[in-house]
Amino acid sequence: MKIGIPKEIKNNENRVSLTPGGAYALLEQGHEVFVQAKAGYNSGFDDEAYIKVGAKILPSAEDVFSVAEMIIKVKEPVKSEYNMIRPNQLVFAYFHFAADESLTKAMVQSGAICLAYETVEKDDGSLPLLIPMSEVAGRMSIQEGAKYLEKPQGGKGILLGGVPGVKPANVLVLGGGIVGKQAAFMAAGLGARVTIMDVSLPRLRYLSEIMPANVDTMISNRYHIEQFLPEADLVIGAVLIPGAKAPRLITKNMLPLLSKGSVLVDVAIDQGGCFETSRPTTHANPVYEVDGIIHYCVANIPGAVPMTSTAALTNATLPYALSLANLGWEKASEKYPDLKAGLNIVRGEIVNKAVAETFPQ
Repeated sequence: MKIGIPKEIKNNENRVSLTPGGAYALLEQGHEVFVQAKAGYNSGFDDEAYIKVGAKILPSAEDVFSVAEMIIKVKEPVKSEYNMIRPNQLVFAYFHFAADESLTKAMVQSGAICLAYETVEKDDGSLPLLIPMSEVAGRMSIQEGAKYLEKPQGGKGILLGGVPGVKPANVLVLGGGIVGKQAAFMAAGLGARVTIMDVSLPRLRYLSEIMPANVDTMISNRYHIEQFLPEADLVIGAVLIPGAKAPRLITKNMLPLLSKGSVLVDVAIDQGGCFETSRPTTHANPVYEVDGIIHYCVANIPGAVPMTSTAALTNATLPYALSLANLGWEKASEKYPDLKAGLNIVRGEIVNKAVAETFPQ
């Protein structure tokens, strides 16, 4: 199979979808790999690294899309790439369709096969291609939140872990999945007082068993959230409903409950965001203020640490990419139910239930 690796062009998206090592694994199986010039540069891989393993370097995205049977990307195609995608071409990437109607319509019209990383799901309900980036985003949410709590950044001027004789910050994590778990570990490690809220009591029991003593757990509902917000210095939105829009857990009317200079980090922004006042931002302009509350809503948080993120992503996606390349998407989807769950749009038809309910055809 001919596999294309275009350069990511979303704002400050520094990742690349395949390392040279990943390219080598595909080439070993007899496939061809075409990489756009400088696609891996910001992740620490120059063109020569791909050439050494046998990949071919092409000068433009148009060249890569035109030759490839399967496109492997990191982020969803942007508007300038829509017309490059052909009928029956397999596009393997993060899509997050439920949060983007124009993207959904464009991919329906393209006639392509869109297999979304974020809905590949194993029998136990885990999301293997979302996990590595969720781990990165969860940890980074605390790193970024701590930065924007600083007074020069517009925050209230509080150190996350405090110092002897001074209380640490209060961190509220909404959602106890992979993002929430990693965020809580990171915040707790810095010495903050952390509360995780989730709707699943079994999940909270698990988290309670593995978390350090400065992490509390609580059932998530509007009453509990409203009760906690006056104490919160940093709130992490980490809720995920696979394929569907994120629920709005903090409304605009609830913002006055927070003290001025508090920070909201919405890691769910790819799925529409879990704060009513959230809107997507970029690494170039990551924050904005609403009613004195700092909002950090970068839609590709792991793109800021591409050397880590690219390696972690390839580790997770490569086995699936090999299956798709070796068998073709139809046979691979028949053989592996987790890959079948990743199918979102097939030749003009929305086949993912959550996306179909969001955008009825």
